[in-house]
Amino acid sequence: MQLVRQNEKSGRRRTLRRVSVAVLAACALASGCASGDGDATTVRPAPGQQPLKAPPARALDSYATRLKAERARVVAAAKHWGLARPPLTAPAPPAHKPHIAPRKGFEVDDQKELGLPPVFTTIPTKKKIVFLTIDDGAEKDPAFVRMMSELKIPYTAFLSDYLAKEDYGYFKTMQRAGVGLNNHTLHHPYLPGLSYAGQKREICGMQDVIEKHYGKRPALFRPPYGNYNQDTLKAAKSCGVKYAPIWNAEVFVDRMDYREWDRDIHPGDIILTHFRGREDWKGTMPDMIRTFMKYVTDKGYAVARLEDYL
Repeated sequence: MQLVRQNEKSGRRRTLRRVSVAVLAACALASGCASGDGDATTVRPAPGQQPLKAPPARALDSYATRLKAERARVVAAAKHWGLARPPLTAPAPPAHKPHIAPRKGFEVDDQKELGLPPVFTTIPTKKKIVFLTIDDGAEKDPAFVRMMSELKIPYTAFLSDYLAKEDYGYFKTMQRAGVGLNNHTLHHPYLPGLSYAGQKREICGMQDVIEKHYGKRPALFRPPYGNYNQDTLKAAKSCGVKYAPIWNAEVFVDRMDYREWDRDIHPGDIILTHFRGREDWKGTMPDMIRTFMKYVTDKGYAVARLEDYL
């Protein structure tokens, strides 16, 4: 009987030792809980190591499912809006923004010395992207806003107050969708024909309007007709403007026009169009977008957001 009790005690001691060893090993592996910085038996986790919040395979599967669903949605939207192919997806914007210099031949006197906003027609990039910009604000077609939102086509607006003031809310809808609202003067004059004070009233006045109605003074300004002089850029700088993009090609409802001799688009080109409808075009703004998107997509270009590169 005594021998049996001794065997039982011995068995319990062996079990306790095994449990203790297992607990210590688990503790060391999981959190390095053994104390003593100089203890050679201490096991610590790799620096920065964090527990996974979800199994990687499941997370990747969920992401792929979302991408597939989004792609199907855009394909359906393209069909709905009369596009044979959905828009190509632009690459992510660069972590380091490209340096923007004035286009050669588009400088003014003392451009660098005065630190004046650069006038340029193209963003420096090798990627097959272009930037769609839309001027003035005359046409206010709700179908256009829906189309651009459903197709996720980015664009940048340059507003003139004498037209935008008819319906500030129309452009507020664009802003909520991520569209940048920028300066195209109060009344769209030929700026070089005005004095410095007159130009400043037109440009700074529009900065005030945009800040009042949309909450922010823009950093982008486009001179009407693409015409400017040194006073234009000095006035723009005094109003907080940092860039004066113009354009390298223009899209209409039925055609493209070009600045370059090769009559083509190039990586980084800024494309101009206007808020126009049937009163001025043989079609609508959605018709213009169909012309534009077929053209750029067939050439393998995606549309990117201008502000993401500035």
